[in-house]
Amino acid sequence: MPFTPKLKYKGRPLVRCKNDIYYGDLKEPYVVFMQVLTTQEQDGVSVADRIRVTLLSTDTTKSPVERMVKTGDKHGLWSALEIADIWLKSVESEK
Repeated sequence: MPFTPKLKYKGRPLVRCKNDIYYGDLKEPYVVFMQVLTTQEQDGVSVADRIRVTLLSTDTTKSPVERMVKTGDKHGLWSALEIADIWLKSVESEK
């Protein structure tokens, strides 16, 4: 049975495993990989603080370094998701 993500953000799949978050569909040419670098306690809940955001090509013929298109650090999950959405829209419009 194929995996079907339950979470979506702006119509794209959002999958988290521990401190790694993937945003986008692996069937598309690009996805965004986010890695939670630090967390903070807010009202007794651990929330993502600093996140590294990387736009990746899904072309498996390229080396891992060649697959990284853009990278940057963001403060907070919302900021990371917003830049991820902007990056994916920008590469879609280049088609």
